[in-house]
Amino acid sequence: MVNVGINLGFGKLDPDIQDTQMYLEELDLAVRAEALGYDTVWVVEHHFEDYSLCPDNLLVLAHLAGRTSTIKLGTAAVIVPWNDPLRVAEKALMVDAISGGRLLLGLGRGLSRKEYVPFRITLDQTRDRFDEAAPMIFEAVETGVIEGDGPYYPQPRAELRPRPAGSFRARRYMVAGSPDSIVMAAKLRAAMMSFIVRPVQDLMPGFTRYRELYEAEHGETAPPISLAVNMYCHEDIEVARERHWRYVNRFFMSNVEHYEMAGEHFAGLKGHERYAANAAHFREIGLEKAADDYAATALWGDPEQVLGQIEAIRDVLGDFALSLSASFGGMPYDQVRESLELFAREVLPKARSLG
Repeated sequence: MVNVGINLGFGKLDPDIQDTQMYLEELDLAVRAEALGYDTVWVVEHHFEDYSLCPDNLLVLAHLAGRTSTIKLGTAAVIVPWNDPLRVAEKALMVDAISGGRLLLGLGRGLSRKEYVPFRITLDQTRDRFDEAAPMIFEAVETGVIEGDGPYYPQPRAELRPRPAGSFRARRYMVAGSPDSIVMAAKLRAAMMSFIVRPVQDLMPGFTRYRELYEAEHGETAPPISLAVNMYCHEDIEVARERHWRYVNRFFMSNVEHYEMAGEHFAGLKGHERYAANAAHFREIGLEKAADDYAATALWGDPEQVLGQIEAIRDVLGDFALSLSASFGGMPYDQVRESLELFAREVLPKARSLG
């Protein structure tokens, strides 16, 4: 069965709405998602720019815990180097307690220099900071005790409250794109999360590597890979085409600007070799072509076409989970809601049955 959730991006690319209105609309999507039968609501962490403004996803999930009762609540992800490991573990245990054990804890490394500079952290430290802190966090939410002797996060032993009410062994997630992150996801026994920026077939070497490493490390099959992907569904396929391309291209350009994805600053940075190669590729083909290529990897169309796209992913990838980014590029919220409702009505039951 395919697990299907929604991903709240908290982007404000419509200049005609205020930050507070955007927040109310995004939170409304999460509450509606439970009523529509989605499995999980995932929340990002981003800072400082219209691209995405959600500085504390665990705080948002604590709010949603009080407005929902059954839907799983996931971080996609807590960006580890921007946060103290002790505070991440404490807040995770608190959200899990008040939500009745519904928290899915996803961790990530982050990439944007525009976000790292205000946090006073250089990009060449991010790999080592993540690799030191992530095991501390996962161990702490499992045992209720945190400690560490590393150079970045020396942590005296501390017992956390509230204490763990249940195991997180099946609720660990990690955003993994670079080769080093794939290795770490498998080592930490975390489900791999991937943001789809290229056709799934092109990403299979990384997915296969993760599965092989996971099985070798733990002697069991890896959990389904969780794919985060833009989605727009409409009964009229031409309307779907026009709206999808318009808003997903706007989102892609904001993504490129926020991450400086075509920049040359990734070159020579430890742990950023993949991003340096991607930046060189964008410079070679041009951003307009890159935006069209990105739009083509998303889910869009009428219900039949969207279901066919999901089946095509299944045929290549096997077992996987979906995290749908339905609000992107400043798309009006009435269109976002209609898309999520149509998907839930016509696509979700069939997608769930895929084996």
